Formats: sequence, C-alpha cells, structure tokens
Amino acid sequence: MALTDPLMLALTTEADLSRAKALASRLLEQDLVACISLLPVTSLYRWEGKLCDEAEIQLLMKTRLSLLKALEQAVLQHHSYELPEWLTWPVAASEAYRSWAQLQLRPEPEQGDAEAPVP
Repeated sequence: MALTDPLMLALTTEADLSRAKALASRLLEQDLVACISLLPVTSLYRWEGKLCDEAEIQLLMKTRLSLLKALEQAVLQHHSYELPEWLTWPVAASEAYRSWAQLQLRPEPEQGDAEAPVP
C-alpha cells in the first residue's frame, strides 16, 4: 500500500448508542471506514446561547485521506444532528494495522481517476 494516502482519524458524536451504531454500520457497509470505536462521553458545550451537559456516543473513525471527503459527506447526510461535530487528523500506525485498515477500505482510485461518488 502506498504511503501517499495515509490513514486518518475522524471524529463525530451521536445522541445515543442506537444512532451511533446505525451510522457506524452505514459507513462500514459503504467501505468508507476500516473501523469505528464507539465511546460514551459527556459533552459540555454552548448551543443557541444555552450551556448544555449531554451524554453522547463518540465515533472515532479510521479511514484513508482519499476517502475523507466522501466520509464527511456520508456522515453529514445521515447524522441526526443539525450541526454534527466533524474533526479529522492524520495518524501514524503500525505497519500491520495500517495494512489491515487499507484492505478494509474501498480500493484506491487509479492515478487520474475521479474519486468514487458517495452511494
């Protein structure tokens, strides 16, 4: 696998475990993520001028840089929130994990091919 298309982490939260699992399943079925970790979190934030203290489920998604835009579009399309959290960053991974993750994702487009559309 080429090192030119590195692994990325993407993060969002959902309101509850059922919604988080539904979103995770959809993204896995589309081969946009290799793995998603679901973690219960307490989020403190301001929304429409009000302080909020909410239990949420955090989705930590492992993907490839070339799939990041398609993943973002799919998350925004299927998310239950009006304004979903969307954070991304590149990561270093062991060779074994990186190879496994790359095999779980959509094949990389050939040089010059357009990125595959989001189903």
